[in-house]
Amino acid sequence: MYLKVKRCIDIVLSLTSLIILGPIFIILIIGIKLDSKGPILFKQKRVGLHGTHFNMFKFRTMKINTPKDTPTHLLENPAQYITKMGKFLRKTSLDELPQIWHIFTGDMSIIGPRPALWNQFDLIKQREKYGANDIPPGLTGWAQINGRDELPIEVKARLDGEYAEKISFRMDIKCFLGTIRSVLKSDGVVEGKNDYGNNKGNRNKEYVSK
Repeated sequence: MYLKVKRCIDIVLSLTSLIILGPIFIILIIGIKLDSKGPILFKQKRVGLHGTHFNMFKFRTMKINTPKDTPTHLLENPAQYITKMGKFLRKTSLDELPQIWHIFTGDMSIIGPRPALWNQFDLIKQREKYGANDIPPGLTGWAQINGRDELPIEVKARLDGEYAEKISFRMDIKCFLGTIRSVLKSDGVVEGKNDYGNNKGNRNKEYVSK
């Protein structure tokens, strides 16, 4: 029953957000175009509900010569590919705003496991074990506010499974409020191989290619 209520909430909030945030979208679009050559949006195949695929959009944060379908943390020097505007977008998570459209259309939810890349087979398999693939992916989620890029895949999948098991309005509110805190503090954001040294030896992170 809650999943139906959750879907209604997603539609109302995503439509309202698209309308209210319209001016911010325009400002960001202008900034992206003035900063570097290339499209405004970045398209990437992601895993949705029950393992289905959909093309997820973000504001482009990297140069057009960036290797495709390569996780940011696997690039030798990701800084050389990230644009000036992209650095700001990634730090503030504003590059995720186009995903509000996916929430409106039903490919995603506001709260849920972050959609894995189509070739992130290790995370997909682990999520399957915990039942996390049986709910819609989200703009943010339980794993996001409990470590984000710093989490090993096994831990990330387990947290996603915990959310799937305990999914409720209360859990969603907790994730939403936790996301606001994490974004303001830029918690758990890791870029590139060079960050591993400051990541307590964790080398098993989720793909975060933008």
